[in-house]
Amino acid sequence: MMRGVSHWSVAVRRPDSSIALHFWSLRSLMQRYPVLKLPFLRGMVALGESLVLGIRALTISANESLGEEQEPLGKKEMAFTITLAVVLAVGLFFLAPLGLTRLFRDQLGTGMLFWLAEGVIRVLIFLLYLVFITRIPDLRRVFEYHGAEHMTIHALEHGEELSPENCAKYATVHVRCGTSFLLIVMVVSILVFAVVRWPAWYWLILSRILLVPVIVAISYEAVRLAGRFERNVLVRVIMAPGLLLQRMTTRTPDRGQIEVAIEALRKIVELEPQQQPSEKGVEVMA
Repeated sequence: MMRGVSHWSVAVRRPDSSIALHFWSLRSLMQRYPVLKLPFLRGMVALGESLVLGIRALTISANESLGEEQEPLGKKEMAFTITLAVVLAVGLFFLAPLGLTRLFRDQLGTGMLFWLAEGVIRVLIFLLYLVFITRIPDLRRVFEYHGAEHMTIHALEHGEELSPENCAKYATVHVRCGTSFLLIVMVVSILVFAVVRWPAWYWLILSRILLVPVIVAISYEAVRLAGRFERNVLVRVIMAPGLLLQRMTTRTPDRGQIEVAIEALRKIVELEPQQQPSEKGVEVMA
């Protein structure tokens, strides 16, 4: 899947080896309501829209791979799927670490040591989650396509012609990848929750839910800033852990997978010719 500013596309390898290409116009909420472009607000909007497009893309991919007729998800099905995903994510990565850390409250106290321990447990759960999903054989090809997406984006950003040979020269990691974004979320959460201190137990739990949008917004701005200065030495050092983590969620693709990624990206370039997507911002938060 590739996302431009005003269009997005999905390319899928069919069982007969042909490539199915789907594309749609895209009008972000930020275009309809300019106030949502303000820093921090735009991060929450971007994440919500990415979730919607990601679920739609997965549905299209599954249908094409099985050779079935595509049926778009209705608003109710989409809302249920997104709600379930958010609930599971908040429960696993925010509430579970809090519950585990509270088991050692007597030893940790209620100060900075508690928040650091909670943050470390959160990161460990995240890493264990990645280790688990990367060991599922059926997901390996997903990670290979993930790598293909990054390689084609790199080729475009370096002004290369989009060919399998040119794309294959580039790395499978990218500074604006969603994997790096999630790691930044884990780190930022430590700082945000440290400000909360130790309120009543019910506020402590609610803070892990209500402050998630704030954490996402701050993390989005950090990734956005890193994308603008990705050649800066300091930025590279700060983003290094996220890039290292991407070694788990990306794999080296074969030529056929790169061809699929190229088809999706070429369509965006074709639909938005007035300005290269590398300048306008092809979405890489995958």
